[in-house]
Amino acid sequence: MGHGDAFDRETVYTDRSHAGRVLGQALSHHRLDDPVVLGLARGGVPVAAEVAAALHAPMRACVARKIGAPGQPELALGAVAAEGPATYDDRLLRAFGLDAEQLTARCERQRAEARRQEQAYQHAETVRLAERDVIVVDDGLATGATARAAVRRVHQHHPGRVVLAVPVGAPEAVEALSEEVELLVCPSTPAVFSAVGQWYHDFQPVTDSQLHRLLGHGVAH
Repeated sequence: MGHGDAFDRETVYTDRSHAGRVLGQALSHHRLDDPVVLGLARGGVPVAAEVAAALHAPMRACVARKIGAPGQPELALGAVAAEGPATYDDRLLRAFGLDAEQLTARCERQRAEARRQEQAYQHAETVRLAERDVIVVDDGLATGATARAAVRRVHQHHPGRVVLAVPVGAPEAVEALSEEVELLVCPSTPAVFSAVGQWYHDFQPVTDSQLHRLLGHGVAH
């Protein structure tokens, strides 16, 4: 695991591109086998673009959607990708007095949206994931719910290794997600962490037009 190496844990990134350059440099110290980079749409894609450039690797988008709490849609009780089982935070489910079955309808709505987005962001050329190192990139880890759903889906494609790479993460989320992947790289793990956006000067939402422009730069390998 590579979190916390050679970086000031309290440093704030200028923007997602700056974060991606730092992350790309951190990843360049690891031996990677025929890597492919997957940016979690939308915020992870600008970060992933810089990582892909640093590693001379192809990049694509991947989608995972949070399953929000009743009345608090921004609080992720879990997450789901276009395919594969949903993942849930058992502690939060207990706190809300819920179980996965009660969230089935909410989960399926988010799965349908993940499929719609994935289709919209699909590159003209497919890229092989099997037997190569797949690097899943996001702009940060707060609860880690969407990242967990994404890496579990990638595992279904029989990659060589799954690598999770994020510029900044809550220490407890980094620790939990390290059990889901073969390698986790996170240069900054601030002890006091309330939201990913606090570690960026510019954390504007990524638009679809920005995302399509960034994805248009990819080359299939």
